[in-house]
Amino acid sequence: MPELAQLVSGWAKAGRIEWIGVRPGRRLDMIALGQAMIREDGVEGDRGRSGERAVTLVQHEHLAAIGSYLGQGPVAPDVLRRNLVVSGINLGALKGREVQVGTAILRITVICAPCSRMEEALGNGGYSAVRGHGGWCAEVVRSGAVGLGDAVQPVD
Repeated sequence: MPELAQLVSGWAKAGRIEWIGVRPGRRLDMIALGQAMIREDGVEGDRGRSGERAVTLVQHEHLAAIGSYLGQGPVAPDVLRRNLVVSGINLGALKGREVQVGTAILRITVICAPCSRMEEALGNGGYSAVRGHGGWCAEVVRSGAVGLGDAVQPVD
C-alpha cells in the first residue's frame, strides 16, 4: 500500500486553463482575455498585488456547484472575480505546491474566501454558496505567459 505522502503528491492528469480575466480597478467589470502575462505582482492589467495572493484561481467544476446552491445554472467566471478558471485538476490538492500554468510557475498558497460582493452579484445566499468553492490564491515563482487551453500541472 502506498505511503500517504506518495498519495498526496499524485495527480491523474494535467488541468487546463478555461478562462482568464483581469480586474482593472476596484468594482470595475472583469475583462476576459485569451492570453496574459503573469508577472511577480500578478496577471498583467489586474489590480492584484504581489505576494501570496498575486494570482487567483478557481475550479471550473465549482461554477456549476455554486450555481446549483442558488437554484440556477453554472455561475459565469467573471462573477467570482478570479484571474484563472482551471478545469480537470483539483486545485485544493495542490496547496503549497508549485504549479506550471502556461510558462509561468505559481505556488498555491491560501484559499480565496468570498467577498461581500457575492451577495450583490449572486443575490440572497450568494456569499454562502461560494464558501468552500471560491478558489485559491497563488504567489508567482516565475513569470511567464498563459493562454486559454494551456496545461496546469504540478512541477515535479
